[in-house]
Amino acid sequence: MPQNYTGVYSLVHQENLDSYLKALDINLPLRKIVCLLSPDKEIVQHGNHMVIKTLTSLRNYIMEFDIGVQFEEDLAAVDGRKCQTTISWDGDRLICSQRGEKRDRGWTHWLEGNTLHLELRVEGVVAKQEFRRKK
Repeated sequence: MPQNYTGVYSLVHQENLDSYLKALDINLPLRKIVCLLSPDKEIVQHGNHMVIKTLTSLRNYIMEFDIGVQFEEDLAAVDGRKCQTTISWDGDRLICSQRGEKRDRGWTHWLEGNTLHLELRVEGVVAKQEFRRKK
């Protein structure tokens, strides 16, 4: 069984987020606001069932899923789209594939000690975020 991601994490570093949001067709004023936010991630993992909450002062996004089971993800809070999402394990990494209007869309989460890494991908653009475990 891969490692347990359960915990609360705070953003400490991010790279290339504006370019990622631009590739998602997010307008400039909203991109600027989002890039200023400092989200927390709250993850609860029970075996292959997970809940990942991204919490900000602007808006929260909650994703609940079972590993390996495709579901329709409503990304209205992010970019107004819906997509077919599947999340699977690759070793200790969580790999998300999102099929919809945008090609090559998805993300990867992995842990190194108390650091939670997130790599966001869409149409060849990659953004990276690092979070530190708070509890």
